[in-house]
Amino acid sequence: MQKFYSTFALFFIVLNSAFAQNETVAFGKVNPSDFELKECPFEKDANAMVLFDKGEVIFSSRFEIIMSRHKRIKIFSEKGKQAANIRLEYSSGGQFELLNKLQAQTINLVNGKPEIIKVDKKSIYTEAIDKNRTAVIFSFANVQEGSILEFKYEWSTKNWSNFPSWFFQDNLPVGYSELKTAIPDMLQYQVQSRTRQSFIKNKVTSESKTLGAGENALPYADIITTRALSNISTLHDEPFMSSRRDNLQCLIFELSGIKPIYGFADTFVDSWAKVGGYIAEDEDFGGQLKRKLAGEEVIVTNAAALKSDADKIAYIFNEVRNTMKWNSIDRWYTNDGTVKAWEKKTGNSTEINLILYHFLKKAGVDVFPMIVSTREHGKVRRENPSMSPFNRAVVFIPGSEKTRGYVLDASDKFQSYNTIPFQLLNSNGLYIDKENKRFNIIFINTEEPVKSNISLTAEIKPDGKMKGEAVLTDYSYFKEKSLKDYKNEGESKYKELLKNKTNNLTINNLQLKNVEIDSLPLVQALNFEAELPEADNNYLYFSPTILSPLKENAFLAENRATDIDFGCKNSYSISGTFIIPQGFKVESLPKTITMVTPDKGVSFKRLAAEEDGIVQVRYNIDFHNTHYFKENYPDFREFYKEMNEMLNEQIVLKKL
Repeated sequence: MQKFYSTFALFFIVLNSAFAQNETVAFGKVNPSDFELKECPFEKDANAMVLFDKGEVIFSSRFEIIMSRHKRIKIFSEKGKQAANIRLEYSSGGQFELLNKLQAQTINLVNGKPEIIKVDKKSIYTEAIDKNRTAVIFSFANVQEGSILEFKYEWSTKNWSNFPSWFFQDNLPVGYSELKTAIPDMLQYQVQSRTRQSFIKNKVTSESKTLGAGENALPYADIITTRALSNISTLHDEPFMSSRRDNLQCLIFELSGIKPIYGFADTFVDSWAKVGGYIAEDEDFGGQLKRKLAGEEVIVTNAAALKSDADKIAYIFNEVRNTMKWNSIDRWYTNDGTVKAWEKKTGNSTEINLILYHFLKKAGVDVFPMIVSTREHGKVRRENPSMSPFNRAVVFIPGSEKTRGYVLDASDKFQSYNTIPFQLLNSNGLYIDKENKRFNIIFINTEEPVKSNISLTAEIKPDGKMKGEAVLTDYSYFKEKSLKDYKNEGESKYKELLKNKTNNLTINNLQLKNVEIDSLPLVQALNFEAELPEADNNYLYFSPTILSPLKENAFLAENRATDIDFGCKNSYSISGTFIIPQGFKVESLPKTITMVTPDKGVSFKRLAAEEDGIVQVRYNIDFHNTHYFKENYPDFREFYKEMNEMLNEQIVLKKL
C-alpha cells in the first residue's frame, strides 16, 4: 500500500508541475510540488533537470525582434550543482544584438518556506570573446541539493534575418519547453522543425494590427504560434555522432520573404549569392584579401621558382602551417586582421587561411577563400542561405579534367595539403570570388576510402611467449590521427594506445616513417612481445588481431538517438603470419567467412589457414558508406557485435 501511495504521489507531483508549466509562471513564484520532486521522473539518474524553459519572441513597434526568456532548473545532487554556472553568448558587433534585463536567483526551501537568494549584479560578468561576440557569465549563490534556480532575460536584434533558434533539448532533461512567436505577416520565415517528439502544444492564431497612422496606415496581422514539448530526455554523446547542434530537438527560423508592398523586398539575405556578397564586402573578410604582409616577397619568389601549381601549393601551405599558430578560435571573420596576425605568428583559423590565400594568389594560383562549418559546429544546409552556419574560412582551389582540386586548412598542424580536412566533410562550403562577384555553394566530401593496414609476423615459443614484428600503415585521416596522438600524448602513452588495453602486450623499438612527407602514408614499425594465456598446461591461446583498433565494440548500447557518421569511408586490413612451436598443433582455427550488412554498407571477410606449422590469417573490414541511419541501428549493432566477436576469436594450440 505504501509503494502504491508513493507512486501515486509522484504522479500527482509531476502532473501538477506539468500543469503549472503550461500556465504563465511568475518569476519567483514556485509550485510546492517542485520542491517535493526528488528526481527527474523520466530520466532517473539525472543530477539536475530543467523544470521549464519558456521563450516569447515578438516584434516591437520599431520592428526589432525581442525575445523574453524564463528558465527554471532543479538540482538533485552534488554533481548537479554544475548547472548553476551560466554562460550566455550573443553577437555584440555588426549584428546589433543586445542582452539585458537579466535577473537570476536561487530558491531554497527553509523551514517549509521558500527562501530567495538573488544573484548580485556585481557578480555578473561580461566577457569580450572577440570584437563581434560577447558572453554574460554568472553563477547562482547558495546552491544545495534540492535548490531551484531560475533566471530570465531579454534579447533583441534589429536584424530580421537573425531570428533566434529555439532548442527544446538541453544538456539536462527538460520537463517542459515552450516557444511562443508573434511574427508580422509581412515577414515570411521558413521554420525547420527538427523534433523527434510530437508537440503537446501547437497552436496558431492571428491578431490584426496597423503600421503607421491615419490615411497612410497599413493593416497587417501578427501570426501567433505556440509550440511546446514535454519530458525531453538529455541528448547524450554517442560514438561517431555528428555535432550536437545537428541532433538537438529544435526550431530553426530562416527569413525567406518580405512583402514588397512594404518596400523591404531586397534588404535581407535570401540567396547564397547575397551571403557571399555580404562577406566579400565585409572589412574583416573581403577587406583582408589584398593586404600586403611583411616579408611576403621571399615566399612568393620561392614559390614562383617552382615548376607546377601542385609544388607551389605544397610549399606555401607548409610555410604557413609551420609558421602560424592557431589560437583555437573559430570565426568566419578575422579579429586582429591578417597583417597583425602574420606579425604575431598567431591568429584565428580564418586569419591563418586568408594569409594562405593571399600567398597562393600572389604566386599565381587560381584560388578562392571559402567559408565553411566544422563538424562540431554543425552542417551547412544548401536549402537555407544564411550567415549563421559558418564558423571558419579555408582555401578552395577548383579542379579540372587535368588537375585535382584542393580544400586547404593551414590552422591544423597535422593537416596535409593533399587531403580534404576531415572537420569539413559532408557539409557545404561557400567560395568567394570577389573580383568576378561569383559566390557558389559546393558539397565537400571524399569518395576514396581511407585505409589502415596492419601486417605482423610472430613466433610462438613453447613456454607461451609470443615475439614478433609489426608494420602499421596509415593513410590520410588515419595518418593525421596517429600523428596527433603521438605528438600530443608522447611515445610512452602512445604505445599504450596502440596496445588497446591488451595488458599482456609489450611494444618496443617503435619507429615512425614519412612523418613530414604529406604525399606518403605514415609507416610505424615496431617489435612486440606477449605472454599468452594457458590452461591446464596443455593449451595456448592467442588473438591474431592483437593490434587491431577494432578490438573494442563502440556500439554496445541497445538504442541510439542519432545517426552514425564516420565522416568518410574506411577500409581496414589485418594480416598475420604465426609460427607454431614444435610440440604443439592447431586445435582450433577461426573459420573462413564473409559477412555483409543487409544494406551492404559494411562487409567483413576473414581468411585463415594452417600449413607446415605456420598459421596465416587475413581480415578485411570495409565501411562502404559514411553515414548509417539510426533507424537501421538494430541491424548495424547486431552485425557489429558478431563482427567484433569474430575479430576477437582466438586460435587454440594444443600440446602434443
